[in-house]
Amino acid sequence: MPNLWIVAVDLVAILVLTYAVYFRRHRRSEMLLAYIGLNVGVLAVTSVLATSTVGAGLGLGLFGVLSIIRLRSSELAQEEVAYFFASLALGLIAGLQPDPWWIAPLFSAALIVVMLLVDSNPKTAGYRRQVVTLDTVYPDETQLTARLEDLLGGTVRRVVVQETDLVRDLQRVDVRYVVRPTVTTRSPLLASTLPARSTADAPSLGAGAFASDVPESLRPAARRAGHTGGASSDALLAADRATDAAVRS
Repeated sequence: MPNLWIVAVDLVAILVLTYAVYFRRHRRSEMLLAYIGLNVGVLAVTSVLATSTVGAGLGLGLFGVLSIIRLRSSELAQEEVAYFFASLALGLIAGLQPDPWWIAPLFSAALIVVMLLVDSNPKTAGYRRQVVTLDTVYPDETQLTARLEDLLGGTVRRVVVQETDLVRDLQRVDVRYVVRPTVTTRSPLLASTLPARSTADAPSLGAGAFASDVPESLRPAARRAGHTGGASSDALLAADRATDAAVRS
């Protein structure tokens, strides 16, 4: 019968590994159930095998076969495979109940710290890998690299040509590149070329602002209305009526 505190340590370790380390960086929620289920399953079976007459090698061999089937049933990235085996290792460490008692929590914590440091390395955060199919064959590697950098928006570190089809004019390449940082600040040169606007350049919204739209015969009335700054409503009304009469005629 496994110690309850070892089970509690394993559950805390797998929750920290999946939610605080893996999901915070990779954001693939469907893998959380797979990692936690694998960890708990390995913990349960290993604990039973440790107290039974069945050989532990047989049980571990069965779990190895099941793990291979699971890994081949769906396409997983290499970092997800690493978390897969880390979850498996946490379950084995807790299920075997090593002596002395502090070995299980110590190795579990060390495994989580190693995964956190390696997966959160800022030097490798900007590196990407893609398989790109081009509609043109580039026999020159310099032209191929320039085309890929323009297409991916990054600095190409390595290019591996996987396939070249001269009949269909296609080329498949495996690219390892670094994403260029995006610059969102305003260019000083652009800021210096933009003209500065003041309130004096703003158009007036008074009655005199539309004097150019009034016919020549009606401009005196409009000027008088503009000089009043809109205070004389009779003058504005007379100008509007005169403008309407001129338009109708």
